[in-house]
Amino acid sequence: MNTPQNTVGSSDKHKLSRRKRNLTLVTLFFIVVALATAMVYFLVWQHEEKTDDAYVAGHLVQITPQVAGTVRKVLVDDTDIVKRGDVLVSLDDSDFQLAYDRAQNELIQAIRQNKQQTAVSSQAKAQVLMRKADLAKAQADLRRRESLADTDAVSGEELSHARAAVVQAQAALKAVEAEETSAQAALGKNVPLRRQPAVQTAVSRIKDAWLNLQRTQIRAPMAGQVAKRNVQVGQRIAPGAQMMAVVPMHNLWVDANFKEVQLRKMRIGQPVEMTADLYGSRVVYRGKVMGLSAGTGSAFSLLPPQNATGNWIKVVQRVPVRISLDPQQVRAYPLRVGLSMSVKVDTSDTGGKTMAEAGDRSAVVAETDIVDWAAADALIEQIFEKYAK
Repeated sequence: MNTPQNTVGSSDKHKLSRRKRNLTLVTLFFIVVALATAMVYFLVWQHEEKTDDAYVAGHLVQITPQVAGTVRKVLVDDTDIVKRGDVLVSLDDSDFQLAYDRAQNELIQAIRQNKQQTAVSSQAKAQVLMRKADLAKAQADLRRRESLADTDAVSGEELSHARAAVVQAQAALKAVEAEETSAQAALGKNVPLRRQPAVQTAVSRIKDAWLNLQRTQIRAPMAGQVAKRNVQVGQRIAPGAQMMAVVPMHNLWVDANFKEVQLRKMRIGQPVEMTADLYGSRVVYRGKVMGLSAGTGSAFSLLPPQNATGNWIKVVQRVPVRISLDPQQVRAYPLRVGLSMSVKVDTSDTGGKTMAEAGDRSAVVAETDIVDWAAADALIEQIFEKYAK
């Protein structure tokens, strides 16, 4: 029969063995966790660089007028989404419309003057032919009288008059030939109507007036979001004045601020995963490292930072790294300039260029619309058809 003392001893041994077992399990657990952490670090974490100091960026297209004028309408406001070609601001076009009308009248007048000069040239040619005929007749009369001079059939006075008639006919011919040359010089030798300098000048003035008239309608050069509007109705603006900006939504990137020590293994072209606070972890954007931006946090400081005693101190500098965004993902999950992002760069592939080297020119080159002269050309053709016949 067990005594109470033996019972207590076996109970203590049981508790001690349980404690040892628990300590062994906990130790093994921490060892496994440490090994797993070490494996994850050596296999994954040492090949990753992360930062939460990242923001969506984009080009800022300034909207400026090309002609001076008074603002008649402002059709958009900040945060509005516009399409390429949408009218943003309308200027008063009264003066430009008058200039356009005057240019049309100048072309009509140039065509009419050309027709008058053509008629003068034709008349001068006819006069030359007539004077040549008169000269030929006078010369024939003179030869006939000179052949009869020895027969007393023609008096000396009559012969003198015949010679004077030839000289007079020659002088008249030279005069009309000079008029013909002047008329041809005014028209140009075999130059068609549309290539006449006066006509081309008038055509250029029509196009110039038409272009200025079109520029009173200030349109969006590309699709995007309106920002920084600072123009009001009735305001008098000059060419080049900043009225607002359009931020394109299709050409965005991320500026991620990394510590300098994080750039050691970072290379241009390395893959990047990003998440936006707007969508959370359910949307993962993918991109590539494009390069290192030219400016840093202390780019405008010419001297190293100092402490209160005037001694130079070393600070942890962050530099912006530009990261591309997949356009298809941006279309599916739109972003806006200024949104914060979390960035993770996979640095396992170190075969690309270092961050100190320049990146490739992979950005999309955008351009504004080429001027469509169809309307102006159609008007010019109508004027020629009506007045050049």
